[in-house]
Amino acid sequence: MSRNRVAVVILNFNGKKFLEQFLPSVTKHSSGHKVVVADNNSSDDSVNYLQVNYPSVQIIKNQINSGFAQGYNEALKQVDAEYYVLLNSDVEVSEDWITNIISLMDADPSVAACQPKILDFNNRTKFEYAGASGGYIDKYGYPFCRGRVFNELEEDKGQYNNPTEVFWATGACMFVRAKAFWEVGGFDGDYFAHMEEIDLCWRLKNIGYKIYVEPKSVVYHVGGGTLNKLSSRKTFLNFRNNLTTLTKNHSSKFLFWKIIFRMKLDGVAAFKFLFDGQPKHFFAVIRAHFAFYGWLPGTLSKRKKAKQHPNFKFTMAKAYEKNIVIEHFIRKKKTFSELSRSSFLD
Repeated sequence: MSRNRVAVVILNFNGKKFLEQFLPSVTKHSSGHKVVVADNNSSDDSVNYLQVNYPSVQIIKNQINSGFAQGYNEALKQVDAEYYVLLNSDVEVSEDWITNIISLMDADPSVAACQPKILDFNNRTKFEYAGASGGYIDKYGYPFCRGRVFNELEEDKGQYNNPTEVFWATGACMFVRAKAFWEVGGFDGDYFAHMEEIDLCWRLKNIGYKIYVEPKSVVYHVGGGTLNKLSSRKTFLNFRNNLTTLTKNHSSKFLFWKIIFRMKLDGVAAFKFLFDGQPKHFFAVIRAHFAFYGWLPGTLSKRKKAKQHPNFKFTMAKAYEKNIVIEHFIRKKKTFSELSRSSFLD
């Protein structure tokens, strides 16, 4: 059997309502490409619904719900394709959403991953939180996007329509070369969910690949389908995984001091949660830090293993060399376009 060029792989966990709503657009606009739903041991009627209504869609049944990261790792081992398209179940796609990105990646083999422009499904003139028009990090590892800085979401007026190299591509809709994905060992399965795509992209960059956004491809994301923004579990995962990502992938130069500074900023964030009447989020940040300490030996082991790749070289290319926390909250720079272009590293 010939290998698929492109496989669209949706990871599902109790998301029958999303499959009913969004799978029609995926199958309609993915003609000629393989569509796969990987089910993370759902307890709802998802699998039966797919079997009855979408016989052409391949179903992969994971034995347990091991989260986004390991769930995809297990599923993708069973998918033979040149390009994986990792797609959240709560995403509506549009015409040519695949063609535009595959054309870009075919033209440049050094591009390992690429995302489309992500707009808000419920407010289609605005960028969506999880990716917007391409992801970046600042020098301390804080993520933000073209079109989204912290919770400030911009209106899409075509200001970020140029395809460009970015630091990370969103896991809500990520096109990734299968060869490159497995070259770095796939997602870090220990993450469970959140930040795993930033970690993956950084590891790809550290062995010489590039990450892109192609805004000619547009999708609409609901967001918060599995863990909404009010979840203290999400706060825990974000803080733990972000510190781990920084420790795994940043060069030794200034890393110790950056971690110390991050801990102070995270402490400020924790007390802000407390003063805002959100004690669960306060304790989530504290637990995240203790989990990070507990993970440290394993994290350093992963860092050492990654450095064994023959092309390995620590890079911060496309990172923002200033502190986005200070830029946004103190200097009141609300939008990506207000950030100095010269402050992004080459």
